[in-house]
Amino acid sequence: MDIREKLYQMFILGLEGGGYKKALTEGLGGVIFFTKDIQTAGQFREVTSEIKNIAKIPPFLSVDQEGGRVERTENIHNGKKYLSAKFAFEKGEEFLREQTKEIALELKSYGLNLNFAPCIDVNTNPANPIIGERAFSDNADSVIKAGRIVAETYRKNGIIPCVKHYPGHGDADADSHLTLPRIDLSLEEMERTHIKTFADAVKDGIEMIMAAHLHCSCFDSDVIPASLSRNALSYLRGRLGFEGVIISDDMMMKGVAQFGLAAAVEKGIRAGLNMFIHRNSTPDVIDAIEITAEKARTDAGLLEQIERSYEKIMLLKQNLSGK
Repeated sequence: MDIREKLYQMFILGLEGGGYKKALTEGLGGVIFFTKDIQTAGQFREVTSEIKNIAKIPPFLSVDQEGGRVERTENIHNGKKYLSAKFAFEKGEEFLREQTKEIALELKSYGLNLNFAPCIDVNTNPANPIIGERAFSDNADSVIKAGRIVAETYRKNGIIPCVKHYPGHGDADADSHLTLPRIDLSLEEMERTHIKTFADAVKDGIEMIMAAHLHCSCFDSDVIPASLSRNALSYLRGRLGFEGVIISDDMMMKGVAQFGLAAAVEKGIRAGLNMFIHRNSTPDVIDAIEITAEKARTDAGLLEQIERSYEKIMLLKQNLSGK
């Protein structure tokens, strides 16, 4: 397979802009859906069916469906809402398990196979503007217990779970959609609380981890998001022993957009990212993929990283198809 097709496998794109259709014929790795894309059950099934039919390689069909504030199928629920992580967990382990199963079966019914959940951040900062009730708790051990239940339930019901937001968004005092938050905790403090949940998820066999657009000073003195940080991602691979797929948070967020699309993609690949999410599939996003593919043809280091990522992605897809 051509390196360009392997690089396309490293991207999950949104519908806005329409470029995802041609990209699927080139080998695009997956598609992500947002609330505006999901209007009725029938309409959504038509969309996912069309995507499967035109895709060169079976794609990840993905969504952020946590419950509460982050619920993408709300337009077709007739007023019903899933509880957010915090409130679902407070109702007990059995309630959390049953709600997660309900979400998984709903997503499966629309043809989806990947959910960017659970959120295993530990919400230690009461002023956190973006996590809050999306976290199960402000206690790492409670988050670990709940995160295991949710990941296992998704897995049992044919949905790949993706834990987020490594190395932990819980102590942030800013929203990475709007800026690049800075986490000024020592590595020991991060390991004691925030990284602890990810270490457990790795031991428990998690398939995919989302890297956050946060500047963690324990990994880098230079201002760079963990999602593009060789130090942060090498720690996840080396110290925690994670062998699965590392995916970025949305690359259109302000916390990372400052680098420019093509430069951010190259930086992410070199740092160790295996996949990228872009909420759009506009021409500038497609151009960034094409620019990177062209560069990889004459750059051995970039080429090697793409080959390695492609292998991890395809292994996960093969495991999924066997379920």
